[in-house]
Amino acid sequence: MSYRAPVDDILATMRHVAGLDALIAEGLAPELEGGVAEAVLDEAAKFASDVIAPLNKVGDRHGSSLKDGVVTTPPGWKEAYTAWAEAGWNALPGPEEHGGQGLPALLQSACTEMWNSASLAFALGPLLTVGAIEALHAHGSEHLKATYLDKLVSGEWMGTMNLTEPQAGSDLNALRSKAEPVGDGTYRITGQKIFITYGEHELTGNIIHLVLARLPDAPAGTRGISLFLVPKYLVNADGSLGAHNDLRCSGIEHKLGIHASPTCSMAFGDKGGAIGWLIGEENRGLACMFTMMNNARLNVALQGVAIAERAYQQALAFAQERRQGAALDAPKGAAMSPIIVHPDIRRMLMEMRAKTQASRAISYMLAACLDRAKRETDPARAKAAAERAAILTPVAKAYATDIGIEVASTGVQVHGGMGFVEETGAAQHLRDARILTIYEGTNGIQAIDLALRKLPLSGGEAVKALIAEMRGVVAEVEAANTPGFGHSAARLKAAVDALDRATDWMLATMGEKPAEALAGATPYLKLFALAQGGTGLAKKALALRSEEGGLSHLATCRFFAEHLATEAPALALAVTEGAGAVADSDAVFAA
Repeated sequence: MSYRAPVDDILATMRHVAGLDALIAEGLAPELEGGVAEAVLDEAAKFASDVIAPLNKVGDRHGSSLKDGVVTTPPGWKEAYTAWAEAGWNALPGPEEHGGQGLPALLQSACTEMWNSASLAFALGPLLTVGAIEALHAHGSEHLKATYLDKLVSGEWMGTMNLTEPQAGSDLNALRSKAEPVGDGTYRITGQKIFITYGEHELTGNIIHLVLARLPDAPAGTRGISLFLVPKYLVNADGSLGAHNDLRCSGIEHKLGIHASPTCSMAFGDKGGAIGWLIGEENRGLACMFTMMNNARLNVALQGVAIAERAYQQALAFAQERRQGAALDAPKGAAMSPIIVHPDIRRMLMEMRAKTQASRAISYMLAACLDRAKRETDPARAKAAAERAAILTPVAKAYATDIGIEVASTGVQVHGGMGFVEETGAAQHLRDARILTIYEGTNGIQAIDLALRKLPLSGGEAVKALIAEMRGVVAEVEAANTPGFGHSAARLKAAVDALDRATDWMLATMGEKPAEALAGATPYLKLFALAQGGTGLAKKALALRSEEGGLSHLATCRFFAEHLATEAPALALAVTEGAGAVADSDAVFAA
């Protein structure tokens, strides 16, 4: 089957979990009044479902190819991208002074989910362009913004992020690319970059690379990294394209998944140096790049949600059609039943649905916090929103991408042997999803970031405020006395209690015994996500329980609470009492 955007659940999550209605009521999103969000999402859903989604399998089979330095994307890719950009979708979140619509991150996030559900490989290029726009708008000179932003915002040109190198991996301390000042305001960039998504392609007339490199007198480590804008084609004073810059795609990776997305190795400076311009201050490139990376971490979280949604839809359709075995209550000799009647199939489908919607809830909450941090006029409220966004960023990125893999894998299981056959398409979702836990800082790095940098914000008060809100949701579920919740209140209360205990332990241990705290960082992040995701589903179920379709939200919340959140107390034990088992692994690895 193809993909149909779940607009109803997306809107319900935006309104009742992320707080879209509150943003509008408080005057923080006036452009979304009068049903604008609903109208935008309806149109995005049509484009995602009707134009992009049919290309997903085509892209997987054909892939992108490199010949004589030219990368060619799969059939239909260029036409779909051109139509997408001409429809204004690339400009949705862009700055208005450069032709963008300046719409909130929450609305953009919902659209981003749809593009990635339709085809992750297709959506990767535009995703990085949005990040490049943010970095350039925040840190670029007026000349650079005037030269490049209009066409990046319109989608006429694409942007990339050139971080890592063969010897570096995630350790940016090891970067070796160089930037030599010329004396006229430009720099000559030399070096190798790897894993550059959409580093070369034929979709747009120019590609704007943001490249990390070191100046000759730069300090060692990350303190000596600068950020440069390096276009594929130089731009003349009148805005027309000039000569090809001294850069090339030296190879494309043959990957497990996302075959249609050209993942390039880039060579800069074969003929003396690619011409580049400094973005921001010298030796402050990482701070500039983090503007792009934080945007990307939310978007990668949304990719996890997107893949999970696509895999769930396909598994559900298969289970409704595939006949195998008779139902338990069927009369003797009855024909085979659709497999969806079998309890374990229903359990798997409910797990897929609950995980997908919980990760959507966390990701949309993050997007709304970013909107508040940017749009609040009260400094204290803006600071609180920014700190909440900082906490939720690693949680959303790691949990949603873990969920993308888990749900896609369960989707293969629902298909049985047919899931292992490429023809059904179930395997593609699993292959495509596997990169997401590695993108933009591996999930282990996200867990370290949460424990080391985010929990201590405002002396721990920021995370405690989040936990207090979770407790408030649990209290509402208890007070609702709604049978459809089952044991949700008790199970969610146990999860939040476990998170509270583990948080206290992490805050107390990080300063004195950081190795012990970091040994529990990954289980702590999952524990956080279970409590946050479960209470997010409860908020939505509380709001909609009396409306049409409300029973489905109650059922999803109940399943998450009674089948998934029950892991929380065990995770808390792994956090608070499991460090010794990690330390004692020396006996295993010494040989």
